[in-house]
Parts: sequence; structure tokens; C-alpha cells
Amino acid sequence: MADSTPLLYDSDKPPGSKRPPRSLDETIERCIGGFGWFQIFQAILVSFAWVFDAQQTFISVFTDAEPSWHCTDESVCDKSSNICQLPKDSWTWDWPAHTSIISEWDHECSTSFITGLPASSFFMGCLFGGLVLATLADSTLGRKNMLLFSCLMMSFSSIFTVFSPNIWIYSALRFINGFGRATVGTCALVLSTELVGKRWRGQAGVIGFFCFTLGFLSLSVMAYVNRGSSWRTLYLWISVPTILYCILFLFSVHESPRWLFVKGRKEEAIRTLKSMAQTASALTMSFSNVLIDQDSASGNDNVDIYSSIRILLNKRWAAQRLAAVMLTGFGIGMVYYGMPLALGNLSVNLYLGVTLNALSELPASLIIFFLIGKMNRKESLLGFTILSGVCSVMCVVMGRVWPSLQIAMELISFFSACTASNMTLIYTLELFPTCVRNSAISMVRQALVFGGVFSPLLVAAGRKNNLISFGVFGMAIGICGLPLIGLPETRGGTICDTMDEEEHKQKAAIPTLA
Repeated sequence: MADSTPLLYDSDKPPGSKRPPRSLDETIERCIGGFGWFQIFQAILVSFAWVFDAQQTFISVFTDAEPSWHCTDESVCDKSSNICQLPKDSWTWDWPAHTSIISEWDHECSTSFITGLPASSFFMGCLFGGLVLATLADSTLGRKNMLLFSCLMMSFSSIFTVFSPNIWIYSALRFINGFGRATVGTCALVLSTELVGKRWRGQAGVIGFFCFTLGFLSLSVMAYVNRGSSWRTLYLWISVPTILYCILFLFSVHESPRWLFVKGRKEEAIRTLKSMAQTASALTMSFSNVLIDQDSASGNDNVDIYSSIRILLNKRWAAQRLAAVMLTGFGIGMVYYGMPLALGNLSVNLYLGVTLNALSELPASLIIFFLIGKMNRKESLLGFTILSGVCSVMCVVMGRVWPSLQIAMELISFFSACTASNMTLIYTLELFPTCVRNSAISMVRQALVFGGVFSPLLVAAGRKNNLISFGVFGMAIGICGLPLIGLPETRGGTICDTMDEEEHKQKAAIPTLA
């Protein structure tokens, strides 16, 4: 059994001097200097995967849209006519047929199930991918390898999508794409925050949110530039750069030293910390002993692929936390993924509406980036979910009494959902210890996606009555945020590495913890 003597000694302390062992947080912070240039570079490079995540998530808004059309024979056709009841030679698309899968494959009169199948397949792939891949980053592959695998799978499936001959193959490839995409955001968030000390965890995590905004916004620009081109071109534009990113990522990014220590891979963690240390004179490092008890690293927390989830469910406090944040995530996801899809139900240009929604993510990220150190997680999250719910319901009201303000209410609701989504992930990574953190965040992200699965159905039903879409969105996010009331506040708290540490911390704060 390895002893628990310190991993590091101060330069002014003799090697034989005794002092209590430092926490893993302290050790890493003393090695890498908190948030220096090296950490900034690593955090930005890791977080850039969110750019491709956003593009894959929202690309169907453009590629699967039903194009506008106009009449060519005014004697039998007018714009108020049902296109499916008109002779084929009496109307034509405003743009070339290859700009959308709907027009290219003649699905303008197909059922909503068929036209919505690709988007639904993508979200279902995200759900299955999250369930299958959720704990690999905690158990066997690690954060870096899991993120690399996900990006490559996402990229190659997009390239194959370009050659789809029909909507069925296209939907199958979208499912595979969603399967690979499922863990990109989770791994990027966890890896970027585990490479810095606790003071900068929030800021490092928010870099990913900026990158997601950049991806969402860049998609709108690429779609507008290629608005007369084939929808296949847009897939190439977002898939080829992902492969180039993976090459750079492979040779430039370190694995999380926290994960390496927790898995008992001490020597790899030591090499990583040495390579990340900012200055050689800052500390005199003595790596003769592990920081944490080796039994702890190789015992209960050295889990197989599904044990992380079992550990979370077997602990009452962990199961309660997970259930609360997942329910909140479900409500947020319904609004977050539903609002951009519902833009077609409003009187606004699709490209402009998507661009405004993408831009509204920027202030949401800025608020988190600059105020994360001052914001109480629980209270802020509750506030944003309630605000989003109220404004979503107001979209229905404004549509009947003041239509010009409807898009303003939609933007405020979407902005609040974006901020709540970002805060939920930050809150979750602080609620759970290192050994299960990636799995917990992955489950919360799956709850967000699960909310998104229902959004297309509500949007389709809301084309005639916005109460069914925007009204349900508002009630869902408002009600689903209420379980947060029973969770602890985590701002400024110490990040734990094992379940036992987290339990001891909670028992010290709440002696009656079950």
C-alpha cells in the first residue's frame, strides 16, 4: 500500500519534513500556476470542439428546411393554396431543388414523421450515444481520448452524409452523427476545467460556451453564403475542418492529471504535471509518493464502464442531486433546442432569426464568464429558468396583441435558456466528485437532449396555435427548475475527487446528511 505523504514539497522545506498531505486541487494548482498562458491555450484548444458540436446540432435548421415557393400558373395557383393540392407544373421552388433535402427528394407533401425523421434520428443518436459512451471518459478511455474519438466519429459520419441517396440513409447517418456527438461537449467541459485550479474553473468552462456560440453563429454565416448551393456542401464545410482540428488536438492537448491520479496512473500524471509546470524554479517537486491513497485510486472508484452511474444511483445524496439537475436540464433543453426550430412559426426571416438567436448566446456566455465568481449557482439558475418560462409564455400573448414584440420575447426566453444551460453544466461539475463527474455531466446533457426530442413535435403542432409550442416551452422550463431548491450551493467550494470526500464535506456542512 502506498503511503499518503505529500506529492509536492515547497522549495524551502527539506524533503524529510512532515506536513499534512495536500489535496489534488492544491497540488495541481501549485504545479500549473492556476490559469497561465499554457492553461489558456489548452482550455481554448479543448473547448474549440464545441464549435463543431454547435454546427452539427443546428445544421438541420437549414438543410432540412422546407424552401419557399412561388406560383408559375396564376390561373390555378396562389400563395394561400395548399402546395400538395396544386398541379406540379403550376408552382416551383424559389431556390434550386438541391438546397434542401425536402425539395431534392420531393418530400414537400410527406408526413411530418418522414420530414422530421432526420432531426429526430440525430437527437435519438445523441441519447443512445450518451448512454453507451457516458462513462468511458471516467472509466477506460479518459477525457482526451474520448473527445478525440467523438470528434472523429462526428466528422466522418458527416462526410458520409454528403453521399446520402435518400432520406432513409440520410436519417441513419444523422443517427450515427448524433451518437458520436453525444460526449463532445461533456468531455470538452470536464477536460478544460480539470486542467486549472478551482479559482478559474468557471472561466475555463465558459470558454466552451463562447466556442459553442461561435459555432452556432458561423453556421448561420456558412448557410447564408451557400444559400443557393446544395445542402451537401454545408456538410462538407463543417466536417473537413473537424478532421484538421483532431490532428492538432492529438499532438497538443494533455490528458487530465486529476483523472490519471484517480485511475492510479501516477507516473503518467506526474509526467503531465511536469510538462505543464510553468516555471522550474516555482517548486521543487518530489514525486516519490502519491497524493491520494493508492487504494482509493484503484479500489471502488476504479470502475468499469457502467459503475459510475451505479455509484451515483447507490448514494442517496448523489441520486437526489442527479435527479434534480436532470429534470432541470430536461426543461431547459426543451426551450433551448425548440426555440430555433420554432422560428419558422414567427414572422421573421429564417437566416436573420437564427443569427439573432446565435448572437443572444454571446451575452449569455459573457455573463457567466465575468460574473461566475460572484453568482450563486442555485439562485441564478432558478432565476433564469423562471425568466425564460415567463417570456416564452409571453410570446403567445404578444402574438395576439402586439406581434412585433413576439421576436423580442423569443430572444429573451432563448437568452435565459442559454444562460441557464451554461450554469447547469458549471453547477453539475461542482456538485459531483472527479470519479463520476464526467458521467454526471453526460447524464445532464442527455436530459437536455431528451427535452430536445420533444421540441420538434411541439413546434409542428404549434404552427397553427403557438400556445402548444411556446406555451408548453414556458411551463416546462419553469416547473422543471423547481427541484433545484433542495440542492446545496457550490460557489467557492472545494472540488472533491472521490465519493467519500464529497460525503465527508457534506457531513461537515450538514451533520444530518443521510
